[in-house]
Amino acid sequence: MGNQFDAPFIAIEGPIGVGKTSLATKLSEHYHYYLLKEIVDENPFLSKFYEDIEEWSFQTEMFFLCNRFKQLEDTYTRYLAKGHPVVSDYHIFKNHLFAKQTLKDHHFEKYDRVYNILTDDLPKPNIIIYLHASLPTLLDRIKLRGRKIEQSIDPAYLKQLSSDYTQFMRDHNRVYPHVPVLPFNGDNMDFVQRDGDFQRITDQIDYALTHKRSLL
Repeated sequence: MGNQFDAPFIAIEGPIGVGKTSLATKLSEHYHYYLLKEIVDENPFLSKFYEDIEEWSFQTEMFFLCNRFKQLEDTYTRYLAKGHPVVSDYHIFKNHLFAKQTLKDHHFEKYDRVYNILTDDLPKPNIIIYLHASLPTLLDRIKLRGRKIEQSIDPAYLKQLSSDYTQFMRDHNRVYPHVPVLPFNGDNMDFVQRDGDFQRITDQIDYALTHKRSLL
């Protein structure tokens, strides 16, 4: 399944609160691409996870993994395989990143085996947009959007997650140099309110779609 499609598949990644869904929605409207949004609120373990990560991490991560596997499998069948472009506010590789940070070793070993089986032939994005921002910016945006389950997020967890994302993206760029990674600093941009900032992003996407070159 994984690479047997020619349609653009743009995935937006970055830590919690950085603006992934907002950007994905605007890009979907701009390019007239199908919008794939991660399902978060349906996870019955998430509120418990933010209150006690160690106790609820395995249940939370397994739910997300199976849910996103199904989403991506359906997206491939209904859209990518038929030549319809897609923009997503996540990609499933983030699950492995989160799990590695939160799971105990014996749980992670089990998780890793299931993850590799499920994701082996899933469609992979041909462009990744990496949004990043400082911890104060992320905390402000999480507070502003007011999701109750996110208000108890430990800032130390969010800081470590941001650091892990940066390293993961650099590693990904070395392993998959054919997949452009386009980084944007959320502290310095407001692609929702400022048209010029949004155009900076679309200009780089247009270039990457043509040249398939990473800018990270």
